Amino acid sequence: MTKQTETFLSSVERMFDQAADLVGVSEGLRHKIKVANSTYTVRFGVRLRNKLFTFTGYRSVHSEHREPVKGGIRYSPHADQNEVEALAALMTYKCALVEAPFGGSKGALVIDPSEWEEHELERITRRFTQELAKRSLISPAQNVPAPDMGTGEREMAWMADEYKRLYPSDLNSWACVTGKPVSKGGIRGRVEATGRGIQYALKEAFRHPEDIKWAGLSGTLDGKRVVVQGLGNVGYHAAQFLSQEDGAIIVGVMERDGAVVNENGIDIDGLHKHIHENGGVKGYSGYTSDSTSVLTMDCDIFIPAAMEGIVTRENANDIKANIVIEAANGPITFTANEILRDKGCLIIPDLYANAGGVTVSYFEWVKNLSHIRFGRMQRRQHEKQTLQMVEAIEEMVGSKFPTKHLEKIIEGPTELDLVRSGLDDVMREGYQVISKKWRSDNRIPDLRTAAMMIALERIQDSYGSLGI
Repeated sequence: MTKQTETFLSSVERMFDQAADLVGVSEGLRHKIKVANSTYTVRFGVRLRNKLFTFTGYRSVHSEHREPVKGGIRYSPHADQNEVEALAALMTYKCALVEAPFGGSKGALVIDPSEWEEHELERITRRFTQELAKRSLISPAQNVPAPDMGTGEREMAWMADEYKRLYPSDLNSWACVTGKPVSKGGIRGRVEATGRGIQYALKEAFRHPEDIKWAGLSGTLDGKRVVVQGLGNVGYHAAQFLSQEDGAIIVGVMERDGAVVNENGIDIDGLHKHIHENGGVKGYSGYTSDSTSVLTMDCDIFIPAAMEGIVTRENANDIKANIVIEAANGPITFTANEILRDKGCLIIPDLYANAGGVTVSYFEWVKNLSHIRFGRMQRRQHEKQTLQMVEAIEEMVGSKFPTKHLEKIIEGPTELDLVRSGLDDVMREGYQVISKKWRSDNRIPDLRTAAMMIALERIQDSYGSLGI
């Protein structure tokens, strides 16, 4: 395959074909699963600044083997149909892999958010929502968007509110999107979810010493040298949790305007604040304009957390990390994946690694449909039962329970505790299943192929139960 044809979509399709061959998916079903069911292009006008502007948006539905379909909406001036269809396909495989009950979808609006004022973005977003709603491309029962690159809680709140205006009698209207603010039906832990999922994925990988040994590492995350590409929402939270909770050392951070290097560890909170105040990393201690040198610096773990196609056939041989975990979607091309694998680099693939977002989105969707906060009915009962147990233990042993531990033990789980617990369980089980698959058959070359095979087997079973 030539450099020109190794696109994001072609990389996803080549990974699919490799896994489908090993699974033995029939030709007819293979084609059915592989191609997008439908992709809608919408063009709509909004009058702003005394002019009429026409915007182009996309919503691709890759697979409806489970409904509703699920997937984020990104705001990017570079978005196109191929990118959206590739992302939608990844969502199908990702949901199947972590057993979230959704088909795959994805959307985009071709826009640079930085060029518009907040009130203008709101009008554009509401008009986009109207166009999606006309075609049932936003609905609690059919198609549930979420935040992605360039969007967040604010945009999801606008979309949910506009949907509510269009369908005021829909009791479950707030479930039409996920990633909303908590005050608008969101769930605690959603903003951090993808980054937290990266942390949980790495922690589980290090519980598999045979996998870590294959990559030339040992021990735990403590002291491991990490480079992060992209300090947006996902990269920031992943770096923050790994450095503050697991003892990892963030030695390099790459951003659009350069990079920051500190062999003793970067203050992630300080750098994140600097980026928000100054629009980039320039001017921060350890700044360098040579991002390429940071991409290829010696480290134990590399976390690409921004765009697709960052690691290609041209630079894969220069990557020195022992482990690459894909926090972004499609940051490693198909050919680059083979080059890194042959070098002994352990790649933890995107369709598993960044599934924290859709997992917690699933929790939020369930919360919206049930109309009750997680933990609301059980928390105080849990505290009461635990306190009774503590009192019984004190009576049996004849001494008081240590005060410094008492409050933590008797405190019932909050919604955030339950969300993190559920996410941890999904990420642990996901890695265990993938690693076991990889180790079970010498024909399976890596974790990515194993993950794709598991997803395809589950999708095949789902279609089979429908008589397809």
